[in-house]
Amino acid sequence: MQDFDFYNPTRIVFGKERLGELDSLIPADARVLVLFGGGSVKRTGTLDKVLAGLGERTVFQFGGIEPNPHFETLMKAVALVREEKIDFLLAVGGGSVMDGTKFVAAAACFEGDEASLLRHGFASMPVERALPLGTVVTLPATGSEMNCGGVISHEGGKWPFTCPLLYPAFSFLDPTLTYSLPPRQVANGIVDAFVHVAEQYVTYPANARVQDRSAEGILRTLIEIGPETLAKPEDYEARANLVWAATSALNGYIGAGVPQDWSTHMIGHELTALFGIDHGQSLAVVLPSLWHLRKAQKGEKLLQYAERVWDITDGTADERIEKAISRTRAFFESLGVKTRLSGYGVKAEQIDDVVAALQAHGMVALSEHGDMTPDDCRQVLEDAFAEPK
Repeated sequence: MQDFDFYNPTRIVFGKERLGELDSLIPADARVLVLFGGGSVKRTGTLDKVLAGLGERTVFQFGGIEPNPHFETLMKAVALVREEKIDFLLAVGGGSVMDGTKFVAAAACFEGDEASLLRHGFASMPVERALPLGTVVTLPATGSEMNCGGVISHEGGKWPFTCPLLYPAFSFLDPTLTYSLPPRQVANGIVDAFVHVAEQYVTYPANARVQDRSAEGILRTLIEIGPETLAKPEDYEARANLVWAATSALNGYIGAGVPQDWSTHMIGHELTALFGIDHGQSLAVVLPSLWHLRKAQKGEKLLQYAERVWDITDGTADERIEKAISRTRAFFESLGVKTRLSGYGVKAEQIDDVVAALQAHGMVALSEHGDMTPDDCRQVLEDAFAEPK
C-alpha cells in the first residue's frame, strides 16, 4: 500500500425529511446564498423546504447553474456574494451545482484572476481562504457532496480543480429528494459512480486489501441496485443504496493509498465539451474500450475485477478479462446508456478534434503510469466508435 493522508471533515445527514436540521448547522447570523440549477428544485418543493429550514436568516438565491457549469455564470454568483457580503453558500442540486458552488466559494475570496484558479488540475488551488458551504443533494452521481474537488467549463474545455478548503461542512442526503429524477439522469449517475470506483481500482495491485474490497462492494451494489432503482424509482431502500454508493465512490476512502487512473474522465470531458454528450454517457463510451486496449497494463486488476465483481473464473486470462469488459458494457447498456460514439452522432473524422483538444489541455501523459499518449487516446476512441464487424 502506498503512503497516504486521509482527511474528510464533511458531516453527512442521511435520511428522510431532515432538512429542518439546517437551522442547527449554519450560524444563526449567516448571510446565506442558496445556489441551484434549473427549475426542478422549485417544482418539486425542495427549494421551499430548504428555505423553511434556513429560518429567519438573510437568504439570497442564485439559479441557473448549468450542467457542466460555466465559468461566466459562476462569476455572476461571485459578484453577488461580494456585493451582498454573503458568508455561507448552500448548494441545492446535483454535481454541477455543487461543483459550481465550490468554485464560487474559492473565487469570491480570491484577489486575482479567478480564471487562473482553473489552471492547476489535480494540484490544490492556491487559495488561502474560501467561504464555508453545505449541500443538499438531489442527484446521486458525482460524490461532490463529500469531497473537495469539482469540474468547471471554460473556453471550450472542462477544467478540474481541488482544494482542501472546499470540503462541504455538511451534506444532506435524502433519497426521497431524488425520486422525481428522469431515468436518463439516474442512469448517468449510476455510470458516473461506477466509473469513479473503477478508476481508483482497476490500475495495478498495491496490496490495499481494505480499499479493494470496499471498491468491489460498491461496484457489486451498483450492479445489483442500478436496474432496480430505475424500474422502481420510489423504492426507498434501492434509492438509498444508490445515494450512499455514489457518495462513497468519491469521498477519498477507496482511493487512499492506491494508484489511480482518471484517463476515462479526461477523455470523457472532451467528448462532453465538444459534442454535448452527457458526462455519464461519455464515460460509458470510453471505459470499455480503454480497458480493452490497456489489458497489458491493467491485467492483474482486470482479472481480480472479473472474479470478485462478476464471478468470472473460467477460461484463459485473456478470455476472463474480455468477458468482464463485455459484462461491463452490457451493464451500461442495460441502464439505457449507449456505449459507442456512433450512437451519439459523432463521426469518425471528429476523433481528430477530441485528440487535438486533449493535447491543447495538456492531457498528453494520462493513466496510472503516465504513459498514455494522444495516439493511445486516438486508438481508444476509434475502438469506441462503432460495433466491431
